[in-house]
Amino acid sequence: MSTSKRSKGIDYWLPKLVLSPTVAITIVFIYGFILWTTILSFTKSRILPQYEFVGFEQYVKLFLNDRWMGALANLAIFGILFIGICMVVGLVFAILLDQNIRAEGALRTIYLYPMALSFIVTGTVWKWIMNPTVGIEKFMHDIGFSGFSFDWIVDPDMAIYTVVIAGIWQSSGFVMAIFLAGLRGIDTSIIKAAQLDGASLFAVYTRVIIPSMRPVFFSAFIMLAHIAIKSFDLIMALTGGGPGNATDVPAIFMYQFSFTRGQLGIGASSAVIMLMGVTAILIPYLYSELRGEKQ
Repeated sequence: MSTSKRSKGIDYWLPKLVLSPTVAITIVFIYGFILWTTILSFTKSRILPQYEFVGFEQYVKLFLNDRWMGALANLAIFGILFIGICMVVGLVFAILLDQNIRAEGALRTIYLYPMALSFIVTGTVWKWIMNPTVGIEKFMHDIGFSGFSFDWIVDPDMAIYTVVIAGIWQSSGFVMAIFLAGLRGIDTSIIKAAQLDGASLFAVYTRVIIPSMRPVFFSAFIMLAHIAIKSFDLIMALTGGGPGNATDVPAIFMYQFSFTRGQLGIGASSAVIMLMGVTAILIPYLYSELRGEKQ
């Protein structure tokens, strides 16, 4: 075998050899466990896995469970507010930074800093801030506002909104970075043409720039929706799902029923429903991306 053929053979097989362990681990520990979880959701598994198939019995039990329906309602409240406000705040920050203001790099770093923290850290910090005995309420009392009250974190009707606040604080800077990249990628000739036609800055953004950023909005929505559906560590650190089940979400429901309450079958079925939710979001995104590449 000539040296050139040997070199071509190494170039062909070496990348596959290097990537093969990662591919094997991904197949086993991601797709393999997805398949296993799906199988368990059709069985009567409790503390330990069992393989006596019972059809959709666990799914029926799941949707008859009041706690699961409450978790879905909490996810809807959290998801709508979290995604909507993050998009608005991120867009406003991105537009402000797009004006070539002074200290743009420092401000961008400040906005992005919360995203560098884990959700555990964010939840713990906001738990202190919102605690009536040591946080904002105590601070306001100390400076003379004795009638001030901010006890949302212990109020079952308001606790879910404390999760929304912490989530927005963590993720809006990340959305800002996505929108800022989209703004900087717009053809400046279009903007100049609109300005020559007498369009104001507000009209340029609302009628020219923002409508042309639809793919960026879609990407930001997909990422935020994925974060919302998977939300677990932020809520566990901030409220633990309480008070009561006031901040319970499907991820917490799935974890507790699978690993602490000995209801593995119901936990597996809830995990499959969550997977279906993520898939329902990802498929349109992948479709739009592939269609964009073809076009």
